[in-house]
This record gives sequence, C-alpha cells and structure tokens, in this order.
Amino acid sequence: MNNQLPVPLANEMPENFNGILYFSHKRCGVCHVLRPKVEELVKEAFPELVFSYVDVEESPATAASYSVFTVPVILVFFEGQEFYRFSGGVSIGELERQISRPYELKFT
Repeated sequence: MNNQLPVPLANEMPENFNGILYFSHKRCGVCHVLRPKVEELVKEAFPELVFSYVDVEESPATAASYSVFTVPVILVFFEGQEFYRFSGGVSIGELERQISRPYELKFT
C-alpha cells in the first residue's frame, strides 16, 4: 500500500497506523537509491503496511516532530507506535529482518 497523503505530526499519529515513514529530500543521492528498494520490500513482503514518503525540505515541521534531522531516516510503526528507527544507509536485508517478527505477530 502506498500513501502520498500528508503525514500527521508525531503527536497526531493515529493509534491504528501500521506503516513506514521514509524521510528524505531531493538532493540526497543515497535516499534516491534506497527509496525504491524500501517501497518494493513493503509491497512484496509487508503488504499490510502503508509506505509514506516525507520530503524534509517541503515538510520541516513534520520531520522535526519525529526528531528527524538527517536523511535518510526510516521509521517503522505498528499500532501507531514507533517500533524501529533506521538512519543513514541500512541494508534491505536488515530492514526485512527487523520488520518481519512484529509484522508476523500483528498480521498472522
């Protein structure tokens, strides 16, 4: 599931939100390489999660509300709670391993 709607501020995150917030900006080379891989992982391995992209230059208040001050940052949420935070370059394998266990508990 892909969502390009505005992401709520951290204190307004819905309690039933299950998804990934991907923080980046247009000038980040690593971000542009990583983003399609993360989107594909979510689509293929974690279809119940929402993938949302946040451009930190276009939405600085949103980024600040999640204490995101560098990019890329990937936040993983289950039931409206942040479960994991990945900063900088993260391998897709590591991301998949970390998300798999809580995802299976929630959706199987």
